[in-house]
Amino acid sequence: MEKKTKVVIVGGTGYLGQHLLEAFAGNNGSDLYDVAFTHHSTPLPRRLLDAFPHFPAFPVDLKSGLGLNSVTQGFGQPDVVVNCAALSVPRVCEQDPDSAMSINVPTSLVNWLSTFERNKTLLIHLSTDQVYEGVKSFYKEEDETVAVNVYGKSKVAAELLIKDKCQNFAILRSSIIFGPQTVSPLPKNLPIQWIDSSLKKGDTVEFFHDEFRCPIYVKDLVNITLKLIDRWDVSDDKQMQLVLNAGGPERLSRVEMAQVVAEVRGYDLSLIKHVSALSVDRGVMSPADISMDITKLIQKLEISPTSFKDGVRLTLESV
Repeated sequence: MEKKTKVVIVGGTGYLGQHLLEAFAGNNGSDLYDVAFTHHSTPLPRRLLDAFPHFPAFPVDLKSGLGLNSVTQGFGQPDVVVNCAALSVPRVCEQDPDSAMSINVPTSLVNWLSTFERNKTLLIHLSTDQVYEGVKSFYKEEDETVAVNVYGKSKVAAELLIKDKCQNFAILRSSIIFGPQTVSPLPKNLPIQWIDSSLKKGDTVEFFHDEFRCPIYVKDLVNITLKLIDRWDVSDDKQMQLVLNAGGPERLSRVEMAQVVAEVRGYDLSLIKHVSALSVDRGVMSPADISMDITKLIQKLEISPTSFKDGVRLTLESV
């Protein structure tokens, strides 16, 4: 019998983490992969435990690295580690830069990986489009990273650490991730669901017309991750050092995102009030245009990204 690929998802209780677990649980995933996940919050939600009973869960503190050795002892050396864990709310990072740096710069995780046999483990690390300054459209991977807030700066520092210390890595600079709710629902507002529930009330809602991103459908990001894992699995020389922009195919403002939701739902477009991002104090600087060129992603992994409108339809069908 062929050896299964051992995968550890760091931050398995978060939004992307849960969607990855769901993908591994379906489509004969158990025939191909052995999967474990780490979590910081305890106790684990009952719904999560019920949904993924065969995936061992390990409590880990990424700040100190406490718990990582238990993963090695209880699960073994992984072939692939997917790091989805982050303090990802820019305002919170601004208020607590020490926590942002100690969680988002995965020093303990990288040190743990360095204890493994060389060239045997791939790190797939979730970065962000907020590593870019936001002064032009369609950033390429080779462009300079000049973050304007603590969150972005912590992610730039993480990328530098990984490039310096890791033999094999794939860094995914993700834009806004949207899609269906998770198996164990998250307390935070999900972007499309929030727009939908706001417009549904029939009141005017303000949206920024001058900030641009390339929102990515969560199942595309899952697919990208699986393709990277499978590519690593079949590679003989076990060498991968990749940085990829992981965005959707369109450059959109918050106004344009809201308009798509309104069109799909049949809401009155006049409810969408256009305002400038500069008119609202969010307690954190936000880059104006961090749209990304995803040519490299499409060519390297041979994927066809889901259009924003199709992603919105799929998201709202599950509500």
